[in-house]
Amino acid sequence: MKILQLTNKIPYPPRDGGAIATLNMSKGFANLGHDITILAMNTSKHYFDINQIPDTLKNKINIHGIKVNTKIKIIDAIRNLFFSKRPYNAERFISENYRNELVKILKSSDFDVIQLEGLYLAPYIPAIRKHSKGIIALRAHNIEHEIWERIAAQQKLSFKKFYCKEIARRIKKLKIDVINKYDVLIPITKRDGSRFNDLGNKMPVHVVPAGIDTEKMISQPEKIVFPTVCHIGTLDWMPNQEGLIWFLKNVWKQLNELNPDLKFNIAGRNAPEWMNKFFDSKNINFLGEIDDAYDFMNKNAIMVAPLFSGSGMRVKIIEGMALGKAIITTPIGIEGIPATNRENVIIEETAEGFVKQIDKLVKNREIINEIGKNAIMFVKNNFDNTNISASLIDFYRKQIK
Repeated sequence: MKILQLTNKIPYPPRDGGAIATLNMSKGFANLGHDITILAMNTSKHYFDINQIPDTLKNKINIHGIKVNTKIKIIDAIRNLFFSKRPYNAERFISENYRNELVKILKSSDFDVIQLEGLYLAPYIPAIRKHSKGIIALRAHNIEHEIWERIAAQQKLSFKKFYCKEIARRIKKLKIDVINKYDVLIPITKRDGSRFNDLGNKMPVHVVPAGIDTEKMISQPEKIVFPTVCHIGTLDWMPNQEGLIWFLKNVWKQLNELNPDLKFNIAGRNAPEWMNKFFDSKNINFLGEIDDAYDFMNKNAIMVAPLFSGSGMRVKIIEGMALGKAIITTPIGIEGIPATNRENVIIEETAEGFVKQIDKLVKNREIINEIGKNAIMFVKNNFDNTNISASLIDFYRKQIK
């Protein structure tokens, strides 16, 4: 089967959830013997030299990168707010150069499936219809407007709240406009699929979670430096920022008073300068961008993922579970992941709950080990990348027939 994936950023290196979910699926398809092409926007924010992608990957997947300037400009954002009906988020990904390259690729080869990695690729559906007979699949990585609605709910300043609500409203309208213009819908969680159906989706749905290469995710408990708590996540993403700051303001001080030897290790790229003041505290170690996320997680005993906005599936939580981490997160953090509270993950909503549960883990290492062991088995049973990729291929074959 010949599959073309359209992405709004180069999915290499796979540092964030979206890139990991995209690239793992590409590799899953390729390992099953399918012909995979990726047409990616090489954006200013996530720019990567295509020539630096390892040959082992380029030999499996044909990757094209088209430069697209998606840099946020205040004057363009203001102009968009008052003189456009599109969300500024989506408008930045409309590129004539990208469309031209897409048409060129479609004319040069007959693809069975064109898979759009996210809502912001939907403006290219008319070009695909004109130049290809392949089925169009919209892979919904999250419910974008829901993220902005949740961010708006957290805002105290009236203009920020208004702007976030307006972005949410426009993204929701864009989604409604796109509904049923694709041939199949591939949500990343069952919950997200239900949200699309509520908005009017009538196309066939196949839920495909982010897959993990479970054979390469090796837990190394002998590396753990105890007692340690860690957080890992891209720090230019607003939900990660607000969750981490909430933890530092409301949980960490009390937790460190109960456990004076406890260290909090934080990893994440693109942290804005204004966040630095939150890292200047006793026993906090901010590492910034790190080379090996798996090694970082393996060295820490407990992983925290406090999220109060966002949508879709948190891939870093799945990866942490695959490495046998005892993870404490919020109900929003665990959305789309059918884990069991107190068995393979810990779920809390309040600062008091976080303090109590982390303190309990620090004082009972056997609980950490038990939760970690259960988490590894949970991921193997539910998120194996080969099984997930094969399931989607079977779905595509049925749709093509």
